[in-house]
Amino acid sequence: MVRLHMPRLRSAARSRCGKRSGASPGGDAPEEGAARSRPSPRRTTRSRRHPGAKVARGAGPGAMPGRGALCLGLLLPVLLGCVSAQQPGGCPDLCECSEPARTVKCVNRNLTAVPLDLPPYVRSLFITGNPLTHLPAGAFSAQRLPDLSALNLSGNHLQAVEAGALALPALRQLDLSGNALVSLSPQAFGEGGSPLEELALRGALRDHGVLFSLAALLQSGALRNLSRLDLADNGLLVLPAGMFTALPALRQLDLSNNSLVGLQNVSFQGLGQLQSLNLSNNSLAVLWNSTLAQFRSLPTLRHIDLDHNTWVCDCPIEDLVAWLKESDQVESKEALTCAYPDKMLGKALLKINSLDLNCSVPIDLPSQLQTSYVFLGIVLALIGAIFLLVLYLNRKGIKKWMHNIRDACRDHMEGYHYRYEINADPRLTNLSSNSDV
Repeated sequence: MVRLHMPRLRSAARSRCGKRSGASPGGDAPEEGAARSRPSPRRTTRSRRHPGAKVARGAGPGAMPGRGALCLGLLLPVLLGCVSAQQPGGCPDLCECSEPARTVKCVNRNLTAVPLDLPPYVRSLFITGNPLTHLPAGAFSAQRLPDLSALNLSGNHLQAVEAGALALPALRQLDLSGNALVSLSPQAFGEGGSPLEELALRGALRDHGVLFSLAALLQSGALRNLSRLDLADNGLLVLPAGMFTALPALRQLDLSNNSLVGLQNVSFQGLGQLQSLNLSNNSLAVLWNSTLAQFRSLPTLRHIDLDHNTWVCDCPIEDLVAWLKESDQVESKEALTCAYPDKMLGKALLKINSLDLNCSVPIDLPSQLQTSYVFLGIVLALIGAIFLLVLYLNRKGIKKWMHNIRDACRDHMEGYHYRYEINADPRLTNLSSNSDV
């Protein structure tokens, strides 16, 4: 930052004034010498002037200014020029600025808001370690900061990023790591697309609700130029479906140090430029054939990190083992070992064969169904046998019960038959009526 040295400027202005007025360190000697060298006017004229009529220099309204006024007039433009040259590159009180490096650092300054008087020359801005919790719309003026390309907001207490808060025309790198984001607007980078190329959100997505806001932001296509995305150290269990489908320029994707248990719903289709994928330090038990097929279809993917996952070495891991043996995409694949079951603990995945997994006999679903039908038939037959045995043991009582039912039915039918005969014979109609009465 340029500092204004007032004493030096004053001395320079004074020396400049002295040279222009012809003054010497001795005062008015040059003027007196010049007056002596001039031819003297007629004595009669000088004698006629009254001593009291002598006017001091600069005392009259039309007199020429003195040396002090002239020096002040010369010094004032210099001061104004220095101040005007310094004003556009002014530095906020709580920040450190370097105009040659075009860098501003506001580190651990207890800032609760983004400084409004940031110099327009800044390209790299560091606002870290502050109690900054909120980025409103227009937090960074696009008109005042047209060249800001690298913005580091890590290690603050950011919770909310509103729409338009990061709408900067030259922004290429953004670091939001180490914050506690709760709300992230899908329009945080403005309505149009952003030129952002690198986005770091390491440890900033602990509130998993904001993950869906990030997915909506990525799927909107506002960050189509993104080439590096860091989502490490967020404790993520699963990822929203289609989260990366609108990132055609993505080259590096870091998902390490999370708790991912599977990638079944993650689509890597469309990531034709992806070169590096970090899946280390997660809880992956197996990678299914659909995921492995996506890895095979990415032509530029040459670096996959699968270290420190909880691989379950049973029959479903056969496809992963076969892919590891034929692929050169996985880094340090020799160090991948089984975590379960206990008999396979610590065994290298590349040394597993089908005999170790007990998968020589294929599982046939129709045969399983047939076995189930046979078992069901046996159960039904057993129930039928028990029922017949009960009937046999109670055959006498059942026989007597059946005879009683038969006699009761016979008596009932005879009563109906007798009434029918009475109603059918006209001679017995009156008798029937009287008998009813």
